[in-house]
Amino acid sequence: QVQLVESGGGLVQNGGSLRLSCAASGTIFRINAMGWYRQAAGKQRELVASISSGGDTNYADSVKGRFTISRDNAENTVYLRMNSLKPEDTAVYYCNAHLTRNWFEAAMAYWGKGTLVTVSS
Repeated sequence: QVQLVESGGGLVQNGGSLRLSCAASGTIFRINAMGWYRQAAGKQRELVASISSGGDTNYADSVKGRFTISRDNAENTVYLRMNSLKPEDTAVYYCNAHLTRNWFEAAMAYWGKGTLVTVSS
Protein backbone atom coordinates (compact mmCIF):
# COMPACT_ATOMS: atom_id res chain seq x y z
CA GLN A 1 0.00 0.00 0.00
CA VAL A 2 1.02 3.58 -0.63
CA GLN A 3 -0.03 6.54 1.48
CA LEU A 4 0.35 10.25 0.91
CA VAL A 5 -0.16 12.33 4.03
CA GLU A 6 -0.42 16.12 3.84
CA SER A 7 0.15 18.56 6.67
CA GLY A 8 0.53 22.28 7.20
CA GLY A 9 -2.85 23.63 6.24
CA GLY A 10 -4.79 26.07 8.38
CA LEU A 11 -6.19 29.56 8.71
CA VAL A 12 -4.06 32.52 7.69
CA GLN A 13 -4.70 36.18 7.06
CA ASN A 14 -4.57 37.86 3.68
CA GLY A 15 -0.90 38.32 2.75
CA GLY A 16 0.30 35.59 5.09
CA SER A 17 2.34 32.46 4.45
CA LEU A 18 2.03 28.71 4.94
CA ARG A 19 4.11 25.69 4.08
CA LEU A 20 2.46 22.44 3.13
CA SER A 21 4.21 19.09 3.37
CA CYS A 22 3.32 15.72 1.89
CA ALA A 23 5.12 12.51 2.77
CA ALA A 24 4.76 9.36 0.70
CA SER A 25 5.16 6.04 2.46
CA GLY A 26 4.63 2.35 1.86
CA THR A 27 5.84 0.11 -0.93
CA ILE A 28 7.58 2.58 -3.27
CA PHE A 29 10.14 1.75 -5.93
CA ARG A 30 10.43 5.11 -7.64
CA ILE A 31 8.58 8.43 -7.50
CA ASN A 32 8.40 10.37 -10.72
CA ALA A 33 6.50 13.66 -10.66
CA MET A 34 4.95 15.04 -7.50
CA GLY A 35 2.55 17.91 -7.28
CA TRP A 36 -0.08 19.92 -5.51
CA TYR A 37 -3.64 20.42 -6.66
CA ARG A 38 -6.42 22.41 -5.05
CA GLN A 39 -10.16 22.42 -5.11
CA ALA A 40 -12.20 25.40 -3.96
CA ALA A 41 -15.85 25.06 -3.02
CA GLY A 42 -17.98 24.63 -6.11
CA LYS A 43 -15.00 24.46 -8.46
CA GLN A 44 -13.02 21.76 -10.22
CA ARG A 45 -9.73 20.50 -8.91
CA GLU A 46 -6.82 22.36 -10.52
CA LEU A 47 -3.08 21.96 -10.71
CA VAL A 48 -1.18 24.37 -8.49
CA ALA A 49 2.40 23.21 -9.01
CA SER A 50 4.36 20.13 -9.99
CA ILE A 51 7.98 19.00 -9.79
CA SER A 52 9.74 16.24 -11.68
CA SER A 53 12.18 13.78 -10.16
CA GLY A 54 14.94 15.94 -11.60
CA GLY A 55 13.61 19.13 -10.08
CA ASP A 56 11.88 20.74 -13.06
CA THR A 57 8.92 22.77 -11.85
CA ASN A 58 5.64 23.96 -13.30
CA TYR A 59 3.21 26.46 -11.79
CA ALA A 60 -0.31 27.66 -12.42
CA ASP A 61 -0.28 31.27 -13.61
CA SER A 62 -2.30 32.32 -10.58
CA VAL A 63 0.46 31.30 -8.14
CA LYS A 64 3.64 32.12 -10.08
CA GLY A 65 5.96 34.28 -8.04
CA ARG A 66 4.11 33.51 -4.80
CA PHE A 67 4.32 29.72 -4.38
CA THR A 68 7.40 27.50 -4.48
CA ILE A 69 7.36 23.73 -4.81
CA SER A 70 10.29 21.60 -3.71
CA ARG A 71 10.96 17.98 -2.85
CA ASP A 72 13.25 15.81 -0.79
CA ASN A 73 13.79 12.62 -2.77
CA ALA A 74 15.50 10.87 0.12
CA GLU A 75 12.45 11.44 2.30
CA ASN A 76 9.82 10.97 -0.45
CA THR A 77 8.42 14.34 0.55
CA VAL A 78 7.14 17.30 -1.43
CA TYR A 79 6.63 20.80 -0.07
CA LEU A 80 4.67 23.84 -1.13
CA ARG A 81 5.74 27.18 0.26
CA MET A 82 2.91 29.68 -0.15
CA ASN A 83 3.59 33.38 0.29
CA SER A 84 1.40 36.45 -0.20
CA LEU A 85 -1.70 34.35 0.21
CA LYS A 86 -4.99 35.72 -1.03
CA PRO A 87 -8.59 34.84 -0.14
CA GLU A 88 -8.93 33.23 -3.57
CA ASP A 89 -6.26 30.71 -2.57
CA THR A 90 -8.73 29.23 -0.09
CA ALA A 91 -9.22 25.58 -1.01
CA VAL A 92 -8.50 22.01 -0.05
CA TYR A 93 -4.97 21.25 -1.22
CA TYR A 94 -4.21 17.72 -2.41
CA CYS A 95 -0.85 16.06 -2.83
CA ASN A 96 -0.29 13.91 -5.91
CA ALA A 97 2.51 11.52 -6.81
CA HIS A 98 3.17 9.43 -9.91
CA LEU A 99 5.10 6.44 -8.71
CA THR A 100 5.89 2.79 -9.25
CA ARG A 101 5.70 0.21 -6.48
CA ASN A 102 8.18 -2.14 -8.14
CA TRP A 103 10.37 -2.32 -11.24
CA PHE A 104 7.85 -4.09 -13.47
CA GLU A 105 4.73 -1.99 -12.84
CA ALA A 106 3.66 1.08 -14.76
CA ALA A 107 3.53 4.33 -12.85
CA MET A 108 0.24 5.20 -11.21
CA ALA A 109 -1.16 8.34 -9.65
CA TYR A 110 -1.75 8.44 -5.92
CA TRP A 111 -3.54 11.12 -3.93
CA GLY A 112 -3.53 12.37 -0.40
CA LYS A 113 -6.75 13.11 1.47
CA GLY A 114 -6.20 16.85 1.37
CA THR A 115 -5.51 19.67 3.78
CA LEU A 116 -7.66 22.79 4.08
CA VAL A 117 -6.14 26.22 3.55
CA THR A 118 -8.31 29.18 4.48
CA VAL A 119 -7.19 32.73 3.79
CA SER A 120 -9.23 35.36 5.58
CA SER A 121 -9.71 38.84 4.23
